[in-house]
Amino acid sequence: MNNEIDYTNNPLHGVGLKQLLAEIVDHYGFEILFAYLNINCFKTRPSIESSVKFLKKTDWAREKVENFYLYQFKSLPRASFEQFSLPPR
Repeated sequence: MNNEIDYTNNPLHGVGLKQLLAEIVDHYGFEILFAYLNINCFKTRPSIESSVKFLKKTDWAREKVENFYLYQFKSLPRASFEQFSLPPR
């Protein structure tokens, strides 16, 4: 059994959280991100550094921002139920 995980098919492979956040903040701004995602780190004293710190600690918020990045900002198609239920490669 191979214990190595192949991340080459992951669309977020090679994209750091700080880079991802910087791209969407440059495009939308903190106000729109708060309105759309409803995450307080985008409303109270917003900055890239404090948002990255919060998102690294909070899994649900990081997943919400990553999904927004992939499916709204990058316009990647959503996986169908059959594709979603497949085990990771």
